[in-house]
Amino acid sequence: MKNKLLYWFALFVVGVSAVQAQDAFDHSHADFTEVLQAHVVVYDEGRRSVVDYAALQSDETLLQDYLQQLSAVSMSAYRDWTAEQQLAFLINAYNAFTLELINANYADFADGDAASIRDLGSFFTSPWEREFFTLLGAERSLDWLEHETIRIDFDEPRIHAALVCAAMSCPKLRAEAFVAERLDAQLDDQMQTFLHDRSKNGIDDQGLYLSRIFDWYEDDFDDLRVYMRQYSDALADTHEQEQALAGDIRIRYTDYDWSLNSPENAGL
Repeated sequence: MKNKLLYWFALFVVGVSAVQAQDAFDHSHADFTEVLQAHVVVYDEGRRSVVDYAALQSDETLLQDYLQQLSAVSMSAYRDWTAEQQLAFLINAYNAFTLELINANYADFADGDAASIRDLGSFFTSPWEREFFTLLGAERSLDWLEHETIRIDFDEPRIHAALVCAAMSCPKLRAEAFVAERLDAQLDDQMQTFLHDRSKNGIDDQGLYLSRIFDWYEDDFDDLRVYMRQYSDALADTHEQEQALAGDIRIRYTDYDWSLNSPENAGL
């Protein structure tokens, strides 16, 4: 009897240890928040941000530690998480590995050999197609994260205001990590903030003008005009403009500035 009790106790301990191992990942993403707070420069009344990549070069240890935390997560552990935990993990991974792509190639930007993330690709492969990191047990690319995972597994168009590809015309990089407990509020704030940025989105005498992102991913928003009406307070500066959104308002798209989202390119 005693041996049986010891046997079942041992199985219980192994089971608890396995669960603890799966839950070892820090879902507060505290290390990434620390990186972002140290190196993201928010300006224009909170509507835009850039990254101090030069400072990140001399202070990259914490980013590397966080990337290792991401890469250590197994697919089986990931599948046991809630949908909110999964999506926060994937968005943060996209943004963190984008930072790493720029950080690892920063000498090219400093020397003038690169001016945009697009310059980090090759003749045959775009930078988003490069498999340069490990995630969920395999070599991955940024395209895998966005187009094969996030956009496939989650019906959430607000991710287009949260994924930041290191360009001046991207939405602002948030100075905190996304976390499951506040994910809905954070995503909504990202979309509100992005649509408040008059250099990219708004209404003028020609109609509604939007970031090219909404053109590229129009299908993710179903009826784009209908979708934008819920954000009329962010897009419209006057009551007349807000009323215009209720009709069949003309939509055009702004040019996309692919230059690096650095303080220098923002004139800061």
